[in-house]
Amino acid sequence: MKFVSLAVLCACALCSFAADDVPGLDPNAPYKAERSNPVTYDVDFSVVVTPPYKTKLFRVWLPLPQSDFGQEVVDGDLTNFPLDVQPKIGTEKVFGNKFAYFEYHDPQGAQIIHHKFKVTVWELHWNLDPAKIVSVKNWPESFRPYLRGEAQAVVADERFKKLLNEIVPTAGNPLDDMSSVMDFVIKDFKYDHVDASLHASSVFALEKHHGHCSDYHGFCSAMGRLLNSPTQVTYGINPFPKNSPSHCKMEAFLPPYGWVSFDVSETQNLMAAITKSTDFQADAKPVLMKAAKDRLVHGFRDNTWYKQTHGTDYDLEPPAAQRAAVVRTIYAEADGVSIPDSDPANKEQKSFTWMTVHKYTPDKPVTYPFKDINSLKTK
Repeated sequence: MKFVSLAVLCACALCSFAADDVPGLDPNAPYKAERSNPVTYDVDFSVVVTPPYKTKLFRVWLPLPQSDFGQEVVDGDLTNFPLDVQPKIGTEKVFGNKFAYFEYHDPQGAQIIHHKFKVTVWELHWNLDPAKIVSVKNWPESFRPYLRGEAQAVVADERFKKLLNEIVPTAGNPLDDMSSVMDFVIKDFKYDHVDASLHASSVFALEKHHGHCSDYHGFCSAMGRLLNSPTQVTYGINPFPKNSPSHCKMEAFLPPYGWVSFDVSETQNLMAAITKSTDFQADAKPVLMKAAKDRLVHGFRDNTWYKQTHGTDYDLEPPAAQRAAVVRTIYAEADGVSIPDSDPANKEQKSFTWMTVHKYTPDKPVTYPFKDINSLKTK
């Protein structure tokens, strides 16, 4: 066993020296994952927006999911009620996120944006092997947006470096280092919808050590960048009954696998459910806990989530009054002032400027793998 471990270490060292010669380093490359268990959803998604009283110009950007290796979108109907406002479709320039833009002049009362479409979503498994992952010293310029440390959302400054030195004293294999960061978050952070940034704020997460999915993944993205791995926050929708349909994940670019999806917050919630469960014998729980962690670290994206946007801190199309940190379900502004995100999953919040109304019909029964403990492979 010692001989095998030494061989692996030597192989990783060689990869480190040769990394700058790795071909195909492209942030726009398709996912390189094993695809299975497709589910097609009929999506009936509406947003009810209420412009503040006497608003002269109300603007709304609705993200439009796009087809990629993990999902296939069939365009449907996009309408507005009661005003007959036709949206303009645009794509922002940094990450390629697509939006339907609605502009209301002197609106009176609430407006309903209605989007109906179909999306087929696959389960993705990357089956990562740490020994095959290459360390890249100098990333191509195209990866700059995924490595920057000064932004609204994913900030990576000296405070993060100090903590990272405690979590990963000596940098090594990119996946092992990222796994150490995710281990720290799972053990140290507390999931909280009441006190959360809603904007993938790594600083909020660092200072509070709690928050919701975007805070977890904004923090992990910041740490990944300090480890010299390109990262991004990806926002999407869980197509099942849920107070707040939006949910985010984190992706890291790990050659030769490319972009790999990780869901740290939901894995933490699943592990907590395993600990509390009375449905399993005590000796089965460590096996299940290991299976949950292994699924996370090996790269996994479920077929009960479809991606809408990726990246942080970008100019919308057409431009808004300010850059968007992230876009969860919509971005809106009234007379040039951004409308705060609502969070219906926050039981302390009693009023909302906008709310989603949503229904999803799958073509076959499907369970949410982060609540279905039996979905874990425990071979």
